[in-house]
Amino acid sequence: MADAYIIDAVRTPRGIGKVGKGSLAHLHPQHLSATVLGAIRDRNNLDTATVDDVIWGTSSQRGAQGADMGRMAALDAGFDVKASGVTLDRFCGSGITTVSLAAAQIMSGMEDCVIAGGCEMMSYTSSTADPKNPPMMDAGNLHLREMHPQSQQGCCADAIATLEGIDRESVDQLAVTSQTRAKRAMDEGRFDKSVIPVHNRDGSLALDKDEFPRPGTSMESLSGLKTVFNMFWDVPVDEKGMTYGNMIEQKYPQLKEGVDHVHHAGNSSGVVDGAAAILVTSKEYADKHGLKPRARIVATCNMGDDPTLMLNAPVPAAKKVLEKAGMTTDDIDVYEINEAFSVVAEKFIRDLDLDREKVNINGGAMALGHPIGATGSILIGTALDELERSGGKYGLVTMCAAGGMAPAIIIERLDS
Repeated sequence: MADAYIIDAVRTPRGIGKVGKGSLAHLHPQHLSATVLGAIRDRNNLDTATVDDVIWGTSSQRGAQGADMGRMAALDAGFDVKASGVTLDRFCGSGITTVSLAAAQIMSGMEDCVIAGGCEMMSYTSSTADPKNPPMMDAGNLHLREMHPQSQQGCCADAIATLEGIDRESVDQLAVTSQTRAKRAMDEGRFDKSVIPVHNRDGSLALDKDEFPRPGTSMESLSGLKTVFNMFWDVPVDEKGMTYGNMIEQKYPQLKEGVDHVHHAGNSSGVVDGAAAILVTSKEYADKHGLKPRARIVATCNMGDDPTLMLNAPVPAAKKVLEKAGMTTDDIDVYEINEAFSVVAEKFIRDLDLDREKVNINGGAMALGHPIGATGSILIGTALDELERSGGKYGLVTMCAAGGMAPAIIIERLDS
């Protein structure tokens, strides 16, 4: 098969995902997506009539985030109408999946130039959600619920922490590390290569740097935060009184004896708005258009795991993609594991026995936020930037996704 190359990667700053507080929350999601698409075009002098497809990830596809954002954002960015677009949903894993599908199209020889990426404006999805109906992964399918009860994700995180014996001190310490590393990265300009400013329609600046991090975070400050998901555990989800906690206890009855609730706002992923785009091409396209590849996509995979615990698939996904690449954990220089909740990253590090200095080197979602449909693409760009900064060769990116899934990808930095 042909190789698929990453030519460039850009992202917006991540804005606080709250209407009236976040610097991006007043913008249309298509505008945020068009911003990164326009930047990819302009930075690479891209003839958009030669773009075969825009593959976009958006998890909550309703209202302003519906209507095939990939296609609409490309049009909004002024792309040639020949550049098609599609939008997909693998929940949190959408932004890795878009890059994997772009790579597959190019490696198969079906296409030569694809822009992958994603966008999520959590300020929009939270402000337009129905507070009367608790969100359910099964969308009310009671047959599926009986087979695979799927609870609220924070409840799943606390259940995993309890089952794995991971205590609050451990998850809090990882959150402090995330904040410390994110501050260092921002202070040293480690994100500058990829972050592009977002402007309002009138041309004024909306945001040019991540605004979610809390650099003063310490173990002491986190110790004062109350846990959150104990309040969700007993929330009823149906007329019979079934609760989020009961759904997990059906499969893990040992949790009826008690759950160690360890997660709170400080060690869970931040609610933010953001978008990212990655230009993926064949070698022939890059040569023809004078583009210099920055990385090669080595291998990708998808993995399913227990949908009731929901968040445990990254470890088997990492093992699977390493096997596909013929590599071991020691071959990887940079790991990006999305910090959906602290326990996800902590378990990933422990189960794979990783060097902590190689994991989320520049902070993660606990410090920087998690714009669901965009995060995977953001992390791929972050891994590439770090490989170039440090001189590393291989990066592995993975993340848990609702429904008990995890996509994973390995990239190889090319000599500049």
